[in-house]
Amino acid sequence: MSGTSSWAAQARLLAVVVLAGLSLRPFMTGIGPLAVDIGAQTGLGLKGLALLTLVPMLLMGLFAFAGPSLQARFGARRTAVAALALLVLGGALRLFAARGWQMVGTAVLLGLGAALVQALLPGVIKRQFPHRAGMVTGLYSAMLMGGGALGAQLAPVVAGATGDWRQGLAWTALPAALALVLAARYLPRDGAARRSADAAAGLLGRPRVWLLMACFGLVNGGYSSVVAWLAPFYREQGWTATASGGLLASLAAAQACAALLLPVLAGRDGDRRPWLWLTSALQAAGFAALAWRPGAAPVVSALLLGAGLGGCFALSMVVALEHLGDPARAGALSALMQGGGFLAGWLMHLGCVAVVAWLYGQVSPRSYAAALPLAQAR
Repeated sequence: MSGTSSWAAQARLLAVVVLAGLSLRPFMTGIGPLAVDIGAQTGLGLKGLALLTLVPMLLMGLFAFAGPSLQARFGARRTAVAALALLVLGGALRLFAARGWQMVGTAVLLGLGAALVQALLPGVIKRQFPHRAGMVTGLYSAMLMGGGALGAQLAPVVAGATGDWRQGLAWTALPAALALVLAARYLPRDGAARRSADAAAGLLGRPRVWLLMACFGLVNGGYSSVVAWLAPFYREQGWTATASGGLLASLAAAQACAALLLPVLAGRDGDRRPWLWLTSALQAAGFAALAWRPGAAPVVSALLLGAGLGGCFALSMVVALEHLGDPARAGALSALMQGGGFLAGWLMHLGCVAVVAWLYGQVSPRSYAAALPLAQAR
């Protein structure tokens, strides 16, 4: 293959990575700014609206584990094309959603598609860009976060221009459709990548895999909470849909910039821990500011939090891929980290429920007087 044709092939593959990454978050981040309109016209309450974000996140955890097996059986190309088709279908069906259950149904389709794309792409990157895997992973992560920014910003703009919140959500099918066309045409046909029927075999027995799952899950739990809470909270404070969407877009834009830059700054080799500690400090600063002074400088708080979350996501993906040289096994490790990580976030919530249930077990009516004797006397 000549240098020019090789460069062109690499550029086409990068286009697939960029467009696929852009398709993985807008369908979630567009919900918050339009939550009031969606609830009014579909009958979904706060819990129902939360499902539109939480259901895809749950499916991203459950079905990420299926990625390596599907790739082994059908190949990365066919599986990626099918997953992107689900994203197109789910986004397009939102044009016709009139009831709450229909919106939740589209969330299921979109979550399935996103789960499989996220499980497959890191392995594809490792195989097709073996000497630039870190940089391309950073680009993919940046596009994923940038897609979140686009979703938050464009959803209220499109809805306002068309007078229809459904169109504000359905436009997300467009980048997925472009990614589908390019993937079907330019993703290499599977050869050596299919030689392993179970690339993930034995990985779950390694403590390091569980450590990576826990780290990814705890960080992702922060992301899902912010996406579900940030825009609706500021809408309740009197912000417009466009303004609250802009705040969420600021967070996502900071995520994209950090996801793109930090893997480059960290270099191709070396210890990633100082950079991961930096992202943890940024997250802590952002969460603290939003918790104690939400009205002081919300944009600055969102930027800090976004930079921490986006940088940590990208570096986590890089660290997972660097553990193993074989692309199939490295991709399987990344899929397990993501799947287990998404589920770890849910398990954390279940743990909190268990702790709260135990604590409330101590609040017996017979204990009221003994617990607060002075208050009873007054």
